[in-house]
Amino acid sequence: MTSVVAVDLGKTGCRAMLWNSADASRAVSSVAGAPGLAAPDGVATARAAVRAAVEPLLREPGDARPESVLVGAAGAASAPAAARSLVDALLADLPVQEAAVTSDAVTAHAGALGGRAGVVLAIGTGSVAVGIGADGTYARVDGWGPLLGDDGSGARIGTAGLRAALRAHDGRGPATTLRDAAVGLFGDLERLPSTVARDGNPARTAASFAPEVARAADAGDAVAAAIVRDAAAGLAETALAAAARISAGGGPVPMAVTGGLTGLGPALMGPLTAAVTGSGLPVRLTSALGDPLDGARLLALDRATPHASLVVRVRRTTASSPLPTPATPPASA
Repeated sequence: MTSVVAVDLGKTGCRAMLWNSADASRAVSSVAGAPGLAAPDGVATARAAVRAAVEPLLREPGDARPESVLVGAAGAASAPAAARSLVDALLADLPVQEAAVTSDAVTAHAGALGGRAGVVLAIGTGSVAVGIGADGTYARVDGWGPLLGDDGSGARIGTAGLRAALRAHDGRGPATTLRDAAVGLFGDLERLPSTVARDGNPARTAASFAPEVARAADAGDAVAAAIVRDAAAGLAETALAAAARISAGGGPVPMAVTGGLTGLGPALMGPLTAAVTGSGLPVRLTSALGDPLDGARLLALDRATPHASLVVRVRRTTASSPLPTPATPPASA
């Protein structure tokens, strides 16, 4: 019997799963996330978040001690030294024989494609495509944030919709139902700039308007339809750029689309699918098989996937590193 702990550590939340091979059972715990490994005190805050999520699982009934823990952490790709430091901290904190850390984009990729080579396009408030080739080639496209990139993302769709609403309000642009939709969601348009910035995360606030843009597009609003078509084209460009940079080892490159923006439905997914399949590139769209926790579990168990070179993995040397007890508080928390 094998037992592993998989962790999905994002900037908003941290989820941990204890998985046992004997009955494929899983227990999940969720806590607040951390700013990212590249942030100041990134390792300390990540360490505390992982401990807070994992320790309740170690108190679950049963005597199966987990063999390993694997964390998919935001910021790991841009801060490899911090990723190694987090591995060492986890070995000091948790009663496991092996600890491993990789990017949360890598665990999301592994979960969506079941550990195979291919491309995963993740679309939510932001947008990024990750390609991993059969030979371990890694390609990351976009994900540059709403100011410099994230083309086709929820933030970009919502912002374009709000700009169109304000242009109609001013008489500078064509009439659109987005004007009334913006009033309904945010109130007085004269105060819209301060309303969008009020919670300190204007990208997330703007993204909340993306479903309204999609609904207006579905209802036949020409302005909204153009915004969504442009977003689909941008997302297709991002995904296809990642596909062009990797090899799937023969045959079409599998591609899955994940994230909350898929919920916008045919208004976005229809033109996105058409743009990808009509590109002429050898790409095969497929449904996502699992989520980042599934990916972290898979990578904890399997060292033979194309993702292996992207994982920082350290095994405990028993003679010099006795197993800690879960009750020991982390030194940097």
